[in-house]
Amino acid sequence: MSALDTDAVGAWLAAHLPGFAGPLTAQKFSGGQSNPTYRLMTPTRSYVLRRKPPGVLLKSAHAVEREFRVQRALQDTSVPVARMHLLCEDAQVIGTPFYIMDEVQGRSFDAPAMPGLTPPERHAILDEMNRVLAAIHDIDLAQTGLTDYGPSGNYYRRQVDRWCAQYTATATDDLPDMTALMTWLDAHIPPEDGQRTLVHGDYRLDNLLFAPHGTACVAVLDWELSTLGHPYADLAAVIMQWSMPATAEGRGLAGVDRAALGLWSDADFIARYCERRGIAPIEGFHFYLAFSYFRMAAILQGVKKRALDGNASDPARGLRLGEYVPDFARAGLSATKDKT
Repeated sequence: MSALDTDAVGAWLAAHLPGFAGPLTAQKFSGGQSNPTYRLMTPTRSYVLRRKPPGVLLKSAHAVEREFRVQRALQDTSVPVARMHLLCEDAQVIGTPFYIMDEVQGRSFDAPAMPGLTPPERHAILDEMNRVLAAIHDIDLAQTGLTDYGPSGNYYRRQVDRWCAQYTATATDDLPDMTALMTWLDAHIPPEDGQRTLVHGDYRLDNLLFAPHGTACVAVLDWELSTLGHPYADLAAVIMQWSMPATAEGRGLAGVDRAALGLWSDADFIARYCERRGIAPIEGFHFYLAFSYFRMAAILQGVKKRALDGNASDPARGLRLGEYVPDFARAGLSATKDKT
């Protein structure tokens, strides 16, 4: 992974960002397998730079331009996001497009069990996570200028086709469970129900920042996969994540006594979401859950392929995450058989 050219970034910011004054230093945020992200520090303030990775990329992947657009559109809405400053689409500056935003001070929680917090604090954090998710899905697309942020038509048809193609393009092993899961999803696309909302695409606890000394969400991060689509994809992704092992890599709640820790049950989280949005209980949730496992398997396969090709933000971690692809495929296939 190439280093960030701070001289080039500093010169560009001096010419384009009012009030910017160097000298500039940069520190890469650890982890993450999508778009490399850096803290930019000057004598008076700090910013965050997010760029596309170098190398040959899949079409529509790593869309920092879309990340910038959606977060700028959400400024001053009920969805908390970092303040956007500038988008640079000229790849000649540092080799790839990038954007600049404020650095938001806050707490992040890699583990959804949130060790170190009290049960009431954990309950409040997940209630805020639920509130923000409902707020994302209730955003007025016309008022925010996002009516053209995604294609029309059946979201799941589009997504299944997209991720099947991307998985096929990056596959490195023969996985019968993944083949069977893709076949099942292709045959069980639900009909449209009139819901067409903003969708985050990677909504989970570790993509949220919370107040340093409170439970309010201060920023939703990582909008790369956002689009217009069906809101249950985000909701199911939360439930899927919680089913994962309670490990540093799994970041789930499998085997955790949720009630004792003040954590929400799946059913309560879904019910509160529906209540907040004023919608009926969700039927056929097993499809949305199976889809979430499938998409994560496809995403992690892409991470593995980039690591093998030398284009990953963190190659060693990319290879480790790639080992989970068969597990997600297996879990997704299992979800197709659970109609409860």
